[in-house]
Amino acid sequence: QVEVVESGGGLVQPGGSLRLSCAASGNIGSINDMDWYRQTPGNQRELVASITMSGSAHYADSVKGRFTISRDNSADMAYLDMKHLKPEDTAVYYCSAHIRQLSAFDFHTYWGQGTQVTVSS
Repeated sequence: QVEVVESGGGLVQPGGSLRLSCAASGNIGSINDMDWYRQTPGNQRELVASITMSGSAHYADSVKGRFTISRDNSADMAYLDMKHLKPEDTAVYYCSAHIRQLSAFDFHTYWGQGTQVTVSS
């Protein structure tokens, strides 16, 4: 069994910063890409940032230059550092990880439960 858990959300003023963490645990063989998505009510979940096992990162245009994704492979963790936050960044943020379980041959995507980020004065 595998579990993915996000933490670090909260209320922050416009222009402020926040760091989200994503922890994968359980019967993990290896983790390929780790991604951060966000979703607002009535809208589809959108990809915010993605990072490969080797550390190559990609960002949505709306967050480039403000958000930084990173990971710690030894701890099965990923992070999203968010700066210069705007009200339009308000959303539930989800972490997904592409994980191969021990003794398995293929990868599956596992999702966390989400963490709320609210940017408001």
